[in-house]
Amino acid sequence: MPAQRPIEDGIVRDFKVNLSYGEYLHLDEILEAQHPVSQPAHHDELLFILQHQTSELWLKLVIHELRAVQQYLAKDELRPALKGLARVKHIQRTLTEQWSVLATLTPTEYAEFRSFLGTSSGFQSYQYRAIEFLLGNKDRRMLSIFDDQPAARALLEDALATPSVYDEFLHFLARRGHDVPVDVLQRDVTEPWDYQASLLPVFQAIYENADQNWDVYEACEELVDLEENFQLWRFRHLKTVERTIGFKRGTGGSTGVSFLKAALDLTFFPELYAVRTEIGVPR
Repeated sequence: MPAQRPIEDGIVRDFKVNLSYGEYLHLDEILEAQHPVSQPAHHDELLFILQHQTSELWLKLVIHELRAVQQYLAKDELRPALKGLARVKHIQRTLTEQWSVLATLTPTEYAEFRSFLGTSSGFQSYQYRAIEFLLGNKDRRMLSIFDDQPAARALLEDALATPSVYDEFLHFLARRGHDVPVDVLQRDVTEPWDYQASLLPVFQAIYENADQNWDVYEACEELVDLEENFQLWRFRHLKTVERTIGFKRGTGGSTGVSFLKAALDLTFFPELYAVRTEIGVPR
């Protein structure tokens, strides 16, 4: 049995005129974008940098997909919107699993370069904040954090002013004949979502008549999956921080683990959870 497989004659070898894999992906730029700040450079800092850089790349794709979902819902195109949500769910799983890699960084190892990070913190991730805005957890107070980053602030201002995925879904339901209250449809979309008990009958009717509402029933479950995945990501983040730095303050000034725990109480689609208590209960 040969030790090597033959290189086929048809494989392209000349890249003077042909586009190469590295050129297409700008690999030289990407692979040179890791710059440890510890002196001397600590071995494990590369892991820390790559963990966060790859997360930001996935977050960029989540934003890309959620914006497409908003546009599809606005055009009453539910099928491609569902495809986009499905893709986001797979990205979320990848992001959650990535914490297991960072969790191999022991407290002793991290302590050797943590002080070099200064005040940089994941709290300052404008892409993460944009995703929260796109899903309805809007907070205009966050804008000032990015005053010195015009592009980041512009991204967040746009996400703040745009109806969230949930807003677009509720408008879609109204156009499909579901009795979504007018005050919900006319709400100020720059404000964070507040629980609306008036939506429970709408969702209860969808769930209890799934055969007649299968596509929107499926969409409701996709949104629940998305929120659950987001919470799992938050929880893995919290536990990774806890096992790595304990209860120290965060580099960005937060209380660390306690601050991350508070995020677990935030919800994007509270009515889709609350309706579960109502399903099957005689009206």
